[in-house]
Amino acid sequence: MTTIELRETRHLAVGDTLISVSGSSYEVTKLVRVGRGIRVHYLSDDGAAGRFTAAPEAVSRVLGGVRGTATQHVA
Repeated sequence: MTTIELRETRHLAVGDTLISVSGSSYEVTKLVRVGRGIRVHYLSDDGAAGRFTAAPEAVSRVLGGVRGTATQHVA
């Protein structure tokens, strides 16, 4: 069984896997502070790059137990 965690944007790290409500997954490739927000760069399942900006306290669905080699946080 796959565990899905709810995690604030400030606690995301490069290598985390975000899970959408529809079940698609997105690997976090870069995190950048932008004003008060955090820009999250990602790769989708099909290799397409994308990004979104969220407040540090915004909540994302993250695949539990899977962490990248980098553990740097932006906040």
